[in-house]
Amino acid sequence: MSIEQRRFYRQGPDHRLGADVDFVDVRRRFDFRSIEIGRWVKTGERVRAAALFHDALCDLMVILQGNETLISLRGTLALQYGTGGRPGVSAHYEPGRRTFALAKNAGPGSIAHEWFHALDHYLGNKVFSDVGERCFASAAWLDDATPVAHPLNDLWFAVMRAIMLSPSGEEPSELFRISAAVDRQLGQVYFSRPEELCARAFEAFVQDAPVKNHFLVKGTRESPEALKGLYPKPPHRQQINQAFANYFQQLGAALKRRSTT
Repeated sequence: MSIEQRRFYRQGPDHRLGADVDFVDVRRRFDFRSIEIGRWVKTGERVRAAALFHDALCDLMVILQGNETLISLRGTLALQYGTGGRPGVSAHYEPGRRTFALAKNAGPGSIAHEWFHALDHYLGNKVFSDVGERCFASAAWLDDATPVAHPLNDLWFAVMRAIMLSPSGEEPSELFRISAAVDRQLGQVYFSRPEELCARAFEAFVQDAPVKNHFLVKGTRESPEALKGLYPKPPHRQQINQAFANYFQQLGAALKRRSTT
């Protein structure tokens, strides 16, 4: 079933005031580096998808208390929709191209996860002084890279501690331990990778916000992955959510101040 035939639960402000939008409008509003649409995306589906993307990204902007600059990561992020992607993968982020890709029919609900990968990658060489262009900030933190002194970076590090360490800070968090156990069962290293841990924690933070949008995020509470413990559980979830809220509140305020100067 294509997205034009599906309905996605949403509870939030009317960002378009009933008006239609297309992907040109989405690119202009957020200043994405580019938006590429697959050749097999039909006209009706393209119109429907543009409206869903627009509202999901606006909802994310509201949740993060930020602005359009944050969503496009200062115009460095590119989007692809229905361009083919990887077999069996509904959505993915490509660090080498700084591109977030969503599959035509299977990607809805993955936006928050993949957008966080983009943010995590964008911050890598900004919050640490000795990492390469393709390094995720979460992975750099776990590898004890050299931090760049800044109040916003301190809040980012607090998010990392909240996700990956126990309250005492002396051992791995329950989320980390469960993720590693699932990886051992499956004979892989995926769920316990820091960038994946943090992206799932971010999904939970977004889904717990008052604004609800299942095209943006879903499945952090009752999905098979959630039932395995691969998403944060209370009270760890509340601790992580507060750390994220502290970070994005200050980041959003800083971006808005810069936009008015």
